[in-house]
Amino acid sequence: MKKVLQGTALGFKKHVLAVALGLGLGLGSISMVHAASPNVAPLTLKTSAPHVYVVRKGDTLWDIAGKFLKKPWRWPEIWAHNRHVKNPHWIYPGDRLLLCSFHGKPLVGKDEGDGCEGIIRRHMGSINLKPHVRVESLNDAIPVVRLSDIDVWLYRANIVAPESLTNTPYIVGAADNRLLGGSGQKIYARGNGLAVGQNYGIYRQTQPYLFKDAQGKEYNAGIELIQVASAVSTAENNNGEITTLEVTKSFNQEIRRGDFVLPEYQNDLPSIFYPTSKNEVTGNGQIVRVLGSIGQAAKRSVVTIDRGLLDGAKTGQVFSVYQQGEVVKDTKTGQLVTLPQEEIGTIMIFKTFDHLSYAYVLESTVPIKVGASIQAPSMSD
Repeated sequence: MKKVLQGTALGFKKHVLAVALGLGLGLGSISMVHAASPNVAPLTLKTSAPHVYVVRKGDTLWDIAGKFLKKPWRWPEIWAHNRHVKNPHWIYPGDRLLLCSFHGKPLVGKDEGDGCEGIIRRHMGSINLKPHVRVESLNDAIPVVRLSDIDVWLYRANIVAPESLTNTPYIVGAADNRLLGGSGQKIYARGNGLAVGQNYGIYRQTQPYLFKDAQGKEYNAGIELIQVASAVSTAENNNGEITTLEVTKSFNQEIRRGDFVLPEYQNDLPSIFYPTSKNEVTGNGQIVRVLGSIGQAAKRSVVTIDRGLLDGAKTGQVFSVYQQGEVVKDTKTGQLVTLPQEEIGTIMIFKTFDHLSYAYVLESTVPIKVGASIQAPSMSD
């Protein structure tokens, strides 16, 4: 039993590590992103791009980038990278952003009181810098997306291999026969491997991700688990087969019989995401689930796509979403004609698993349905 739990824990940690590594993508200098590729279209600004923009509370980096660029994910190409600052990509409310020109190309940077001249000098790595100290909380930094839109899926959801849940302990009842999940409530789990005094998460299984292979045979690509509560193990009974747990925190969901008990992981994940159009995902994928809803996705929704780590998916990758063209009848010939597919939105991966990934809808012109296809975005403006 312990081996099963350890395997599951390693799987969870693998996903967490993948996210942490993916979030290490910084906003680099112009030369770091596509500059050397002859196939990349020249970058053009929006005609409405401001020469001065003061960052406001509630802004997201994606929205700010969209004020300057038609393709916001190309933001790293115009951001003035300050090599003398540990985290030069962080932007805070009150920061004054200037649109400058450097060697005939647009460059945006934070004004430190010396205008575009200072922005360009710092971008070039000049050593003649005046020392200064700025103390800011990371929590105040402008995020790429609003974390409140994705926190459930970022911190409390995981997709695991079906076999990893074999023999995993599960909830069988409660002390008062009511599984409400309130703090302090005693609940009982069946299964070996739970240690007294350890913290655990109570996880609800959602619908499995079922697909068909090339031969039409159905297979399970992963089981989604959503944490509904936290609990601490307080006692063992029946030679360790039944474990008493005390609920320490509830996430506004009822605990049910059959919910899994797994080690609770400290998701100390960075909260800053950096979109990139650079990706090596094999093949064109599609949206296979709209999370938190049985309907359609719109801007700020979270979706699951059928591309994961093993397919080359990485945190921060941006994709264009396409809606399949309608099949219409040609009134002159009577033939059925399929209209061209249309681009209807943009998504960004923020959490990856082996075969699947969670993505955030950055833009949407019409509701996005399950089955919509995704492709690497065009670099052309």
